[in-house]
Amino acid sequence: MKKARKIQIVRITVDEAMTVLLFLLMGYSKIGECAHEWLGVAMTALFVIHHILNRKWIKSVFRGKYTPYRVFQTITASLIFITILGSAVSGVNLSRYIFASLNLGGAYLARTVHMLCGYWNFVLLSLHLGIHWAMMISMISKKMPRNKPYWMWIARGFAVLVAAYGVYAFIVRQMAEYLFGVTQFIFFDADEPIALFLLDYIAIMGLFVLVGHYLTLLMKHMSKKTKRSNS
Repeated sequence: MKKARKIQIVRITVDEAMTVLLFLLMGYSKIGECAHEWLGVAMTALFVIHHILNRKWIKSVFRGKYTPYRVFQTITASLIFITILGSAVSGVNLSRYIFASLNLGGAYLARTVHMLCGYWNFVLLSLHLGIHWAMMISMISKKMPRNKPYWMWIARGFAVLVAAYGVYAFIVRQMAEYLFGVTQFIFFDADEPIALFLLDYIAIMGLFVLVGHYLTLLMKHMSKKTKRSNS
């Protein structure tokens, strides 16, 4: 039991570190190109560690029956693997510091792939976080007073407000244009405080965490309904 708990703590720590790095990587112009490259390497390393820690889940992908929830979870995880890989490979091509000596070329294509994968990483990892949000809620619930359920309603109200602002930030930050390659170059306001930048991206992440969470609840409900109808 102690070993399992330690592994779970390591998993959570790795996931939290990846989340922090994700925000920093999105603020490319705020942290500088060299720092961006090093953080990208760290993100890739943590991603490899994440897969090692979750190797049992990976081995079970082609086993067992697929419910709507499992399909949703597997597709999301597979797309994240593709976008992280795309970010890593294109990042090496674009490198001016760490991997500059390789001089691989193909900068235009690599820049397009890097931008698309970077923004899809953000959305997909937020959805992935939402898929496991119920576990986070359960962990928090154990530490909250059971005789005061009002805290849950406050938390839900706060989540809705964050998601609502996330919709606004998503539009203002032109996320849809970046996700679908409509705009080839990312616009950053050099005079914008980094706190405001992070606030907007936290809200956008909150939006997709909420979407992922409720899609998960829907998929699990559909899975239970299918199971009952087949029994």
